[in-house]
Amino acid sequence: MSELVLNAPVGANRSRKRLGRGSGSGLGKTSGKGHKGQNARSGGGVKPGFEGGQMPLYRRLAARGFSNYPFKKINRIINIADIETAYNNGEKVNMETLLEKALIRKSDKNVKLLGNGELTKKLDVYLKSISASAKEKIEKAGGSIVPINEANGDR
Repeated sequence: MSELVLNAPVGANRSRKRLGRGSGSGLGKTSGKGHKGQNARSGGGVKPGFEGGQMPLYRRLAARGFSNYPFKKINRIINIADIETAYNNGEKVNMETLLEKALIRKSDKNVKLLGNGELTKKLDVYLKSISASAKEKIEKAGGSIVPINEANGDR
């Protein structure tokens, strides 16, 4: 059996900057800080967002209004084609079986079934969100759709 050797890619490991070690180092005398000024001083520098005394952008923009972004619902999309390959005839399609078959992640709370693809198997679908075309294909294949209550996930 050959021995496995791990090598870092070229440029991944660099030596640290050794400041103030003579002019030959390229970082001697002023140690790469230039001549004088606020950034050359010990403890110098400006806070993030500082614009030289000009009113900073984050203070110029209005801090009013409402954003729905923190409350938006993100749906994990699954197609009929995915269901066709993962499931056998007569199986249940619900959040637990989708997780077992690795079609969704544990963190996915909302799943929407879309009608992309063909379905040949008879399946019982227990999901909150199903598109009209997906419903049509499930019923055409002889399967059933069981509506789920949004509040507690029960039938």
